Amino acid sequence: MTVGIDRAALLDLARLVGVEPLATDALGHTREASDETLLALIEAFGLPPDPARAAAEIAERERSLPFGLRTAQIIDADDPQPIVKLQPSAGNRELAWTCRLETGGETSGGVTKTQSPFSLPLPAGLPLGYHRLAIAGAGSAAEIDLIVAPARCHLPPALQPGARSWGLTCQLYGLRSAHNWGIGDLSDLAELARAAGGCGAAVLGINPLHARFAAEPLHVSPYSPSSRTRLDYLSIDPAAVPGFAENAAARDLMSSDRFGATRWAARTAALIDYGAVAACKRPVLEALFVRFQQNDLGANGAALTAFGGSFREFQKRSGRALADFAVFEALHEHHCRAGFGFSWRGWPAALRNPRSVQVAEFAAAHRGRLEFFEFLQWEAERQLAAAAASARAGGLAVGLYRDLAVGADPNGAEAWADQELVAPSASIGAPPDALSRAGQDWGLAPVNPLVLRRQGFAPFIACLRANMRHAGILRIDHVMSLARLYWIPNGMKATEGCYVGYPFADLLRLVALESTRHRCAVIGEDLGTVPDGFRETMQAAKMLSYRVMAFERRADGAFVPPAEYPALAAASAATHDLATLEGFWLGRDIAWRRKLVLYPDPAAEAADIDSRRRDRRLLLDALIGEGLLTPDCIGRFLPEDGPAHYSPELGDAILRFLAGSRARLMLLQLEDLAGESEQANLPGTTDGHPNWRRRLGRTLDEIAGGTELPRVSALIAEARRRSAAR
Repeated sequence: MTVGIDRAALLDLARLVGVEPLATDALGHTREASDETLLALIEAFGLPPDPARAAAEIAERERSLPFGLRTAQIIDADDPQPIVKLQPSAGNRELAWTCRLETGGETSGGVTKTQSPFSLPLPAGLPLGYHRLAIAGAGSAAEIDLIVAPARCHLPPALQPGARSWGLTCQLYGLRSAHNWGIGDLSDLAELARAAGGCGAAVLGINPLHARFAAEPLHVSPYSPSSRTRLDYLSIDPAAVPGFAENAAARDLMSSDRFGATRWAARTAALIDYGAVAACKRPVLEALFVRFQQNDLGANGAALTAFGGSFREFQKRSGRALADFAVFEALHEHHCRAGFGFSWRGWPAALRNPRSVQVAEFAAAHRGRLEFFEFLQWEAERQLAAAAASARAGGLAVGLYRDLAVGADPNGAEAWADQELVAPSASIGAPPDALSRAGQDWGLAPVNPLVLRRQGFAPFIACLRANMRHAGILRIDHVMSLARLYWIPNGMKATEGCYVGYPFADLLRLVALESTRHRCAVIGEDLGTVPDGFRETMQAAKMLSYRVMAFERRADGAFVPPAEYPALAAASAATHDLATLEGFWLGRDIAWRRKLVLYPDPAAEAADIDSRRRDRRLLLDALIGEGLLTPDCIGRFLPEDGPAHYSPELGDAILRFLAGSRARLMLLQLEDLAGESEQANLPGTTDGHPNWRRRLGRTLDEIAGGTELPRVSALIAEARRRSAAR
């Protein structure tokens, strides 16, 4: 206990702001937070470290709210008698209200009550959407967002009861093709989508397309982006930019010996060389932008039509959020070149504030540079829209499946533009589990739930909209973040963190509303430590659970049979954080941990090896039990006098096992289709393992034009049909 701190008062305050003092990890161990942890997290909320002062500050904030109303109120679209709870001032209790509908028009009424607090009844049947509710009376007036939301997410026919669909997932950056410049791009995405759709796939899943750091291309993780509402410009195919063929400047650049050597290095590198890719794409895109300015962006503000309108319309529709992103990109570029380091926190003080006079002056002086970064976003949106249209035309019944990261890098555009929203002195991660017994610190900026409420959930809504665009499914990474996140105070170990609660019911309603509006289904990645009742709530909201075969086990370790998978789920053999099928069988992940000295002692490595040996046998038992292999396979795949043996026969049996599950969606990793033994990311590593830099061994032409995709597609489709018939 910290000297001078009342532990009971500190616990009361922690619970008041949503900090859970007790945390139970995936290994079943319960830890109680220390005073130091609780005080650090309370300060991360922007509150004073003294519990009494912090509690008084929160109470004062609540008292200052007119009628006790927060910025936004979310009501159930199906509620026959929706209400808004009020806390009117003393005196006149006659209130008048007016609801201005999002689509125009309004409805109004009044109420008289004799008790406090009381409820303001609203008419049933208000349309879905974001409306404005104005209330006046009792000497006060207030206006808030009234959000009418459904209880359930959208489900397309291919994911309705009885359906048995399947899809392909890939790491887009890892695609090799005849045309790309050393990294998979949005033209590759369109081509792969057509190939998958032509073979009967319903979806094509991709890694997050979030904007990383244009000025520093070596920060490569798609799950640690600069901004989750903007797109990564390296996914643009320069050859697909309008005007590329006619651009003399771009042709001159590309004909130079230096460019040719750099492009050759990027295209032939065993691993993705992000620096070389950027060195190729950036000058060509800049030349294309100059042409765009001169030829297409006339004095009247007209421009090429793309993504629902002209460039000027795109700027206007995107508003301050796009402008802030472009300013950050230009500032970040300027300061990286000037040697100020990677983080905006090292910039001169005035430029750390996005609303300062100095930032406005910088933006005015560099208007052309800002428009270049806005142009990149416009073109990325245009190419993504084209890929999505190609996916639908190619036969994908659901379409593209996009991925939303759980957080953003604290050094990026998202954190700079809204510094009140993020907690600067903490990061998010996970408590200990079987894969990381020391816990995990992901280095991502946590969103302050108190500020999120004050902002009427606007940042969360914007994030959903940006990532549901052009998607048939959105996967929400670490979906438990809707209810709670594990915060770790800066400078402390991952084991010293705490869970912080979020307004789950409200956030889930917003997901359902945006899902309905975008006609975009939702997969919640519910791996790790899942709160009691969380999955049941997900199911009621028609959100698909994410079921990975490696984790679907009974109490004795046996693999859950296909018939026992939940129906409202996406079933997969693995994820980007796990070994591929071949890598799992051959123990490639264990070999990497040994090579990088990730095991704390020989006993831990021996335990991992023994566990994998047992898991191989349990998997064979499961496959034999389903009639997918015969008992004599054990000697072939697990010889007594040698190492484990993998073959396509075993891979096919595993895919049939998953395809035979009750899950409405079965997912196949492209790495497994292509016979890869190495995984995309090895958790707990940064530089030692080539995370997010692996390229597929097979080219896109070989995959799309070869026999393996149709063969495996037919195998899966047949198993899916049999599953549906049972």
